[in-house]
Amino acid sequence: MKDKDQAPEPVVKILFVCLGNICRSPLAQGVFEKQAETASVLELIHIDSAGTHAYHIGELPDPRSMSIASTNNIDLSSQRARKVHETDFETFDYILAMDQDNYANLYADCPEQYRERLHLFLNFAPHLDLKDVPDPYYGGNFGFERVYDLVFEASEGLIKTLLENELADLESLQADSVTDSNSD
Repeated sequence: MKDKDQAPEPVVKILFVCLGNICRSPLAQGVFEKQAETASVLELIHIDSAGTHAYHIGELPDPRSMSIASTNNIDLSSQRARKVHETDFETFDYILAMDQDNYANLYADCPEQYRERLHLFLNFAPHLDLKDVPDPYYGGNFGFERVYDLVFEASEGLIKTLLENELADLESLQADSVTDSNSD
């Protein structure tokens, strides 16, 4: 029997990945968390981000990512940059690369049995007809606004995909949760 105050186990685990884990992937994590909360599925999803390189381990997201997030009522201050770890390939159901270069790096490191978990994040926004979320690091604020718009669109598509697939039985999961919390 579950403790009624215990959060349910995540149904799906998602990892957003860019190069250094300070610009695109933290922003994607924050945007997706907010959309998952709005869709009332946040407690069913474990969400994290990482980089393919160890340039910024332990650092906060780039101030420009934090600024555009804050403008949209998203707080990234609890995030810290980390590098993708070999166990991430087994742990996460969706490993979402921000661009084709990071996808190639992930693919090269990923054990063959987990490669179906690798995706380009913008594949969840096919109407944009883009493959890559551009790296805004060396640009101005406009680049971060563009990244926000792209990850927002892809996050909407990802939520829709999850609701159609892994979270399709959401109503029965929520009913089980209510039943578990009512039984003593």
